[in-house]
Amino acid sequence: MSTQGSLPGFAAAIPTDRLFLAIFPDTTYATRFETFAARHLAARRMDGKPVEAGRLHVTLFHLGDYTELPPGLVTQAADALAQLEADPFTIRFDQIGSFNNRSSHGDFVLTSSDGNEALHAFRQQLAVHLNAAALGQYAKDSFTPHMTLAYNRPAVPFQQIEPVVWPAHDIVLVHSLLGKTRHIRVADKPLHG
Repeated sequence: MSTQGSLPGFAAAIPTDRLFLAIFPDTTYATRFETFAARHLAARRMDGKPVEAGRLHVTLFHLGDYTELPPGLVTQAADALAQLEADPFTIRFDQIGSFNNRSSHGDFVLTSSDGNEALHAFRQQLAVHLNAAALGQYAKDSFTPHMTLAYNRPAVPFQQIEPVVWPAHDIVLVHSLLGKTRHIRVADKPLHG
């Protein structure tokens, strides 16, 4: 069995753009999370800075990495988002640690041991709208709610913390410029109660 390689002179395209749907904490909570992350990184003697407050988020659906965003995908995702009707809810995290504990490094995250039923129900409702917009391939069933506080840090096991609860007020369609630490808000949908 042979594998097909790249054609000579043509390097594999490296994605530069990512599209995803996420919930961002408001400015007050985002600043608290950044300070919280810095404190926990220092307590564990981990070098590096936490994710900047304006980039902290909980990803609901990853819509792909591309060398150029497909315009139709952006329109379809924005249309699905526009159809969403939901009330604000709270998100609760009670654990801090690293994903990928089997390697020496991983993303340092906040997550929850259980709960977040409102978040799961909200995500399921959004999945229905993604399916209706012909984006069902992105509406995956597997979901571990988390907020990445720092990337590629020495792995540490999860530990219980005093619960951190914050309000979700809107959902955002984000165009991320990979490697440039820049998020562009393409569309958003406020949650009304």
